Amino acid sequence: MLAIALLLAALAAPAEESHDATIHHSFDDVAKWVGVFDDPGRDAWQKPDAVLHAIGVKPGMIVADLGAGTGYFSLPLAKIVGDKGRVLAIDIEPKLVDYMKERATKANLAQLVPVLAPADDPQLPPRGVDLVLIVDTWHHIDDRLHYLAKLAAGLKAGGRVAVVDFKKGDFPVGPPDAHKLTADAITAEFLAAGWKPATHWDELPYQYVLVFTPPAASGGA
Repeated sequence: MLAIALLLAALAAPAEESHDATIHHSFDDVAKWVGVFDDPGRDAWQKPDAVLHAIGVKPGMIVADLGAGTGYFSLPLAKIVGDKGRVLAIDIEPKLVDYMKERATKANLAQLVPVLAPADDPQLPPRGVDLVLIVDTWHHIDDRLHYLAKLAAGLKAGGRVAVVDFKKGDFPVGPPDAHKLTADAITAEFLAAGWKPATHWDELPYQYVLVFTPPAASGGA
């Protein structure tokens, strides 16, 4: 009877929540992802200028665009931070990093620095970044609670992380619902790692914008 009771209790216990990626796929087909990420119609729903204003990007800042892809956000970021700032356009796909290097050169944006990083480390300079922007990328990261510690270690005092990702729902853009993480789920992960919510901006039709501050002991106290 005891064995049966233990088995029933185990079956009734909630499964441990995963903090790994909801999907893994390749981004090495640059032409394909240029067509997706830089679709001329994207500006209408992504509203990049409004997003960057909402998260407080200013001249002279050092910003990491994590999962930068083709540089859709990296270029406007570089224009805002200006010559005295820097944008680290970070991606794990070498072909996309090469593509962003070409874009930065053509646009004459020396402050835009593409960075090739491994999947488990954003390669941020220690205490070197004012803001990390993560657009449509958080659900691609494995072991996210540990990854948050690496993000915190790269933030200056007062530094923040902004996550932009898709709401659940039947939308004309974005991944399937099974691959999405809700705003509540992402907030729970940051809270579990000791971070604090700063702002929640909800003016986009298909996405939410969440801003967090790191634990004081590791995020630049």
